[in-house]
Amino acid sequence: MTSGVGALWAHRNSLRILVRRDLAVKYQQSVLGYLWSLIEPLGMGAIYWFVFGVLYSGDTSRHLGQAAASYPLFLITGIFAWMWTSSALSEATNALTGQARLITTMNVPRQVFPIGRITGRFAEYAAGLPILVAIAVGYAARGEVHPGWSVLALPLAVAVQAMLLVGLALLLSALNVLMRDIERFMRLLIRLLFYATPIIYPLSLVRESTVPGWVKTGYELNPLVGIFQLHHAVWYPDQFPDARLLATTIVVSLLVLVAGWWAFRRLEPAVLKEL
Repeated sequence: MTSGVGALWAHRNSLRILVRRDLAVKYQQSVLGYLWSLIEPLGMGAIYWFVFGVLYSGDTSRHLGQAAASYPLFLITGIFAWMWTSSALSEATNALTGQARLITTMNVPRQVFPIGRITGRFAEYAAGLPILVAIAVGYAARGEVHPGWSVLALPLAVAVQAMLLVGLALLLSALNVLMRDIERFMRLLIRLLFYATPIIYPLSLVRESTVPGWVKTGYELNPLVGIFQLHHAVWYPDQFPDARLLATTIVVSLLVLVAGWWAFRRLEPAVLKEL
């Protein structure tokens, strides 16, 4: 894995070129261009705010804690991070099948292609951060948000999320070449993960529910749970994951990264033969 990381670093310019090309192709015939990376999560946030912040405001507010007075910020924070996750996994799954000619002709580590999709979607997420900060500043001016040391949770959340996504991207992209059902399966799984992760609702809602204990334990083994708690904790310190959840999130994400990298290297000969 160390040699693979070294090779990837040596070809970082190729990675940069691929990311720029993907972004240019994605928005070249769009009038609004990069604004679409902001419009979609903001639109989703408005819909979920109306449903859970207006229609079911009483049920939601009881569990939000510090976020009760600024639920739209809570929503947008989670949805921005989710858009990076969902789009990255969707596009990374077919990163090899969709670029077969480049992969078989370019002399670069094949990991560049799925990792390039993760990096490109992160660029879109980063482009939305100023909007997120502007919304947070507005709530802070009204005294409804009190960010402090907790803003340091953002780089930790991004680092752990990147580890998890890279591991999954390497694994899924290789498997999808050998089993094309993976792409269809991921469309279903991504929908399920959205509701199985505390994005539009607080984690306390699950912990205080009447579901069996083993279900709650399995729920918190999902590393995205701790990752999104970190994202929410940027503005709401009471959402910061406890030591057990944080350790579980980091360890599982690291294991996924190592397993994905190992599986990609083992499957690479079969993948190249299939392509």
